[in-house]
Amino acid sequence: MVHERQAEGGTLEIEFSAEDVARTRFAISPLWEVVASVRVLKGADEQGLHRRWAEQVRPLLAAAKVDLAPLFSLITVPTVGIPGFLVPPPTTPQPSLEVELAALRSTPPGLLHTKSPGAQPGVAALREDPKRGLARLAEVIAAYWDVALAPYWPRILTLFEGDILHRAKHFAEGGARRLLDDLDPQLTWDSGTLQMARRCTRGALRLDGRGLLLVPSVFVWPRIFSTFGSEDWQHTLRYPPRGIGTLWEQRPLPHSHALAGVLGRTRALLLAELAAPASTTDLARRIGLSPGGVSQHLTALRTAGLVSAHRTGRVVLYARTSVGEALVRG
Repeated sequence: MVHERQAEGGTLEIEFSAEDVARTRFAISPLWEVVASVRVLKGADEQGLHRRWAEQVRPLLAAAKVDLAPLFSLITVPTVGIPGFLVPPPTTPQPSLEVELAALRSTPPGLLHTKSPGAQPGVAALREDPKRGLARLAEVIAAYWDVALAPYWPRILTLFEGDILHRAKHFAEGGARRLLDDLDPQLTWDSGTLQMARRCTRGALRLDGRGLLLVPSVFVWPRIFSTFGSEDWQHTLRYPPRGIGTLWEQRPLPHSHALAGVLGRTRALLLAELAAPASTTDLARRIGLSPGGVSQHLTALRTAGLVSAHRTGRVVLYARTSVGEALVRG
């Protein structure tokens, strides 16, 4: 079971041994971002941080006409807990969604149990025919990903990688104390224990030599989600990365003369304009070219691996790849 943590009164003390410090690691989870983003679409974004993303995605999901009920029924808002089988901690630093969905499809039937309020009907449907139900759930998640997250993933991934690099530097400079004490305002390091604010109760947790898995997540802010207590999985904290407030800014980056000298002015400008996924028509309107001319340039950029295309219903959205992001921001 994945639980939400929010500062309101109690404190959980996570005790670290030397082996726990040695085994503490970072990972990125596309599957978790799917689940966390569904919470946002269901209303768990009181501060409106992800409003721009949600306003873009909702009509695209409607146009795609995908039945999202098998996924949405498993995620409740307000969120007390999320079924653990839906978001197992990643076992490698950066698994693809396909790898995580393969693990989901092979979930042992015995793990399809949860006490999460509101999620019981969805879990009950999976128990009736686990193999078929999990296969269908994986298909729905893949379809949701293609529309709601794939066009934005290079930007999200850049934020994650920057956050992990920053924290790795902190670890190199000041060890576990510097790393964990700076992770989030709800977390403080004191004498070999990580103090985590909880809703109400107090307690202590030993990691038993398995260490702690730290997973940055853009859609959890301002909260932290944790997975504790499973004998099969590494204890996990999912926290908001640094720079989350700038994630959905739409100010186009000015294209550099150096990049224009390599790609040409129009293609450099198109890359700069793709601060958020956009269609050929939208880009043509912005830069004053015909849709046909823009399409030709986008084809060239896509062939070079700088732009990706994502079909949502009748619309094709173009987005910068991670290589394109690096070029523009470099």
